[in-house]
Amino acid sequence: MAAKDTAARLAFYSRHILSTNAGEGYIDTAIKILLAVVIGALLLAGLYALFGETVLPTLTQRIKEMFNYAG
Repeated sequence: MAAKDTAARLAFYSRHILSTNAGEGYIDTAIKILLAVVIGALLLAGLYALFGETVLPTLTQRIKEMFNYAG
């Protein structure tokens, strides 16, 4: 019976530890915000580079061709 009680107590204690969020602190939140800002900046820089070198020159050329009525 002692082993069964010990196992039940250990299971209850483990469930209690895993269900609490006491470890969530200011440092964890700051790291999450910092990662979101860095990933967002990288994504924005990549899109800016893509549009600046690939999409906009092609778009400018197509607009010029569209309004070139002389042929």
